[in-house]
Amino acid sequence: MRPIATVLVYSDDASTREQVRLAAGRRPAADVPPVEFVECATLPAVLSALEDGGIDACVLDGESAPAGGMGVCRQIKDEIFRCPPVLLLIGRPQDAWLATWSRAEAAVTHPVDPLALADALAGLLRKRLSVDA
Repeated sequence: MRPIATVLVYSDDASTREQVRLAAGRRPAADVPPVEFVECATLPAVLSALEDGGIDACVLDGESAPAGGMGVCRQIKDEIFRCPPVLLLIGRPQDAWLATWSRAEAAVTHPVDPLALADALAGLLRKRLSVDA
């Protein structure tokens, strides 16, 4: 198992990025490595971080503006080779079909539920790290 997993968190709202960090904690589950976060507030920052490599999972805010997380997800799935798995924050449960359209591997609703977010993120990290092993 890798010593640290790197999670990219994208939102134009600093408080949403903070909610994600606090919900995930230092280790979202006992069987995944501790996480460190790379925070991005703009689409160019997301693309730059992903191109640099080393990102194990992404948490994208579907309510961000001007580039919403759903569109960002779809774009990175098309443009980034071996794109990391994506957890999408959606505004309402009814938006789950949009998360599927965007090709996100998981989705949780706003406001951030710490248990749901940690569980979904841990699931993505398990899959990603088992593929890389």
